[in-house]
Amino acid sequence: MARGLGKGINAFFPELEELDEKSNEIIELDISELRPNPYQPRKTFQVEAIEDLKNSILEYGIIQPLLVRKTIKGYEIIAGERRYRGAKEANLATVPVIIKELNDQKMMELALLENLQRENLTPIEEAQAYVNLMESYQLTQEELSKKLGKSRPHIANHIRLLQLPEQVTAMINNGELSMGHGRALLSLKNKQVLTEVVKRISKEKLNVRQVETLVQQLNEPQPKVSKEKVKKDVFIAEYENRLRDHFGTGVKIHQGKNKGKIEIEFYNNDDLNRIIDLFNH
Repeated sequence: MARGLGKGINAFFPELEELDEKSNEIIELDISELRPNPYQPRKTFQVEAIEDLKNSILEYGIIQPLLVRKTIKGYEIIAGERRYRGAKEANLATVPVIIKELNDQKMMELALLENLQRENLTPIEEAQAYVNLMESYQLTQEELSKKLGKSRPHIANHIRLLQLPEQVTAMINNGELSMGHGRALLSLKNKQVLTEVVKRISKEKLNVRQVETLVQQLNEPQPKVSKEKVKKDVFIAEYENRLRDHFGTGVKIHQGKNKGKIEIEFYNNDDLNRIIDLFNH
């Protein structure tokens, strides 16, 4: 579902209302004259979504015209690149457009706002769009939230995602991880284990709640073990490591004089079922 701007583009471009009255003429342009927007905030275009859009265009046509500006090499798309891609897939010869006169700065800003209003950006793309708007207009998060009609926590939570490593943001962009996964990973204190945690999320298909529990467990301080204890249990520790690798969770072996026991940690019912399944293989 597309996320709306709330108060809309006129919060940033009040002059567009007057401009629109004068230049809202819709014309048909040869699709070969169009070029993608170099300031397009969207970096990923889902193949399935473009295919669905193509089918819709074939059945109903392009309902909303593209916004473009004239350049030396033709026309650059200000807003509507998904419609442009869908039209190309549908082999349309022409597309309806509205031509605007914008400089590079205004084009970038309007493209960001149009995408935030009409396109279903990924959380990372949305976060970067917020940052770009704040930098362009010298706004604080609070000021941006008032202009967009978005809550400040909504904007702040998105922007925090940009603190994640590129490996993680790329996975959020392509849908392998959700925004909830990303927010949970931000809480991980030991960043050195992040890669292993991400691998486990992918391998075991962990949901957000499971990741939150895992991160909480990893953030807990580990008890210090004396050197004497380490030397005494060196072989037991090796067995614990092998079991830990097998089950993907904490394992402790307690060895008594006459008997011993093995403790296997689990975080919730789903994790318990996962471990039990491992016993059956």
